[in-house]
Amino acid sequence: MNDIKMNLDQIKAVIPHREPMLLVDEVVNMVPEMSITAGFYVDPGRDIFRGHFPDEPVLPGVYTVEIMAQTSDILILSCERYAGKKPLFIGIDKVKFRAKIKPGDTLEIHAKISYENLEKSIVTCSAEVYDGGVLACEGDVTLAMR
Repeated sequence: MNDIKMNLDQIKAVIPHREPMLLVDEVVNMVPEMSITAGFYVDPGRDIFRGHFPDEPVLPGVYTVEIMAQTSDILILSCERYAGKKPLFIGIDKVKFRAKIKPGDTLEIHAKISYENLEKSIVTCSAEVYDGGVLACEGDVTLAMR
């Protein structure tokens, strides 16, 4: 299998998310049906930073989990058996926030398929988010493919 890279337009062809909730900029490397490494630039101009927190802005944890989920979405939707499906976020588990993610940071997201229930089209991916080589968040995201 060849490793795959994707730009923003190619990502948009795979997942249904769009700005301002599209939170993956590129796929650096993907081994189909196995693992993915993606990237996301935390733009300081994002409106969320006006209120979270104005004097010391930090990316909300829910955004970080969504970044992990969208990276997992790209990996799962690249599997032929899930082509044309819509990923619905149905669970998170073992999520730990290890470091603050700040405006201007560039994230590297790693995800791999850790469990599949093909009968119900449910997939769990373990994911990690790194900021400059420092582990910022880790956990499992579970998606139902509908």
